[in-house]
Amino acid sequence: MDISLKGKHALICGSTQGIGLATAKVLAGLGAHCILMARNEDGLQAAMKELAQDESQEHSYVVADFSIKQQLSDAIHKITTEHPVAILINNTGGPKAGPITKANSEDFESAFQQHLIGNHLLATAVLPGMKKLGYGRIINIISTSVKTPLPNLGVSNTIRAAVASWAKTLSNEVGIYQITVNNILPGLTDTARLGSLIESTAESQKTDVATIKKNMISSIPMARFGQAEEIANVVAFLASPAASYVTGTSIRVDGGRTPAI
Repeated sequence: MDISLKGKHALICGSTQGIGLATAKVLAGLGAHCILMARNEDGLQAAMKELAQDESQEHSYVVADFSIKQQLSDAIHKITTEHPVAILINNTGGPKAGPITKANSEDFESAFQQHLIGNHLLATAVLPGMKKLGYGRIINIISTSVKTPLPNLGVSNTIRAAVASWAKTLSNEVGIYQITVNNILPGLTDTARLGSLIESTAESQKTDVATIKKNMISSIPMARFGQAEEIANVVAFLASPAASYVTGTSIRVDGGRTPAI
């Protein structure tokens, strides 16, 4: 099975921590030239030091905030001018937690811009290069809420579903060019994002963090939170030549927690 990414340029968004950083480390280990993108330059510089690198690899980073459209547009223009991107990992922090009845229109507009519009802007920018290469992998890190809406994540549930529908539509249109588009749906993964969600849920339910954590773990058949590296390993497979006939899918990596088939 060919999972080597040697010689391929991979753009990994949100790559200073959590699933994004874990993905960058795995892809670098498989030989990819990693281009890290995030809004925190200090974090990007620190992340660069964690990537495996041999004499043939050239890693780099670019600073961009997904909530600032022009900044994101300038960043991807610079990247595609310098390199043909073969792998795009769309990954950015989720909208803040809270019930949908407490959300306002600005919350939805901001999340739509940051997630769907940002993903689309990057994808359409890298598509010409992928077509020339005859190889392309667009992978979106979203959420199991695509299958089952999650409590206290009203805005996130709404926007994540929109991204999944966008991705399926895109996969149908670009498959002829041997470009695949897939979604990864992480379950409860031990990251800073999960920690924030646990604290928010504990506050809204007027209970303690330990109780919320225990209840969450009890809902997972594997009886533990996932690790960022476990999500990254599935991303790496989808990014590889071995996944050449997998497209238009939403793959759960959640320890069996999602109740839907």
